[in-house]
Amino acid sequence: MNICVFLSAADLDDRYTVPAREFAELLGRGGHTLVWGGSDKGLMKVVADGVQAAGGRLVGVSVEFLAASARPNADEMVIARDLAERKALLLEKADAVVIMVGGTGTLDEATEILELKKHGKHVKPVVLLNTAGFYDGLRQQFQRMEDEGFLPVPLTELVFFAKDGVGALAYLEEAAGLQ
Repeated sequence: MNICVFLSAADLDDRYTVPAREFAELLGRGGHTLVWGGSDKGLMKVVADGVQAAGGRLVGVSVEFLAASARPNADEMVIARDLAERKALLLEKADAVVIMVGGTGTLDEATEILELKKHGKHVKPVVLLNTAGFYDGLRQQFQRMEDEGFLPVPLTELVFFAKDGVGALAYLEEAAGLQ
């Protein structure tokens, strides 16, 4: 399965890097392909290293203004013109999406993926990997949106919240009929 992972390129502490490395190893050992932003920095590097070391493939989609930090030894690397094209290519190359910890770029990617799913533009499973409770506030906000009628489909049809990588991958494999 090609699994797109949206996440930060920032250097983060162990409460984020250790679970990210564990999830990456699960992806690689499971024979999955990581589709990611292509960066060889920060948490993106941690995940790419883990997937590659465990035998998985790497498909990166970087963007022109970040191409200098693209991973040199990915199995495939595409350089998009801009962020909009990058998001479209990432989704196109993926069978499923996992949103890990990140900043405004990750949040932008997450909300666009969910908006497209809400409107039926894709039916790919989406997981928010809620490492160390990072997305507790977002989950609460999404629940409020659903409760107050802002979501035309149930939240559970848009996204699955996983507390760890094992739960995230189990959900994706079940959704893909691999279990």
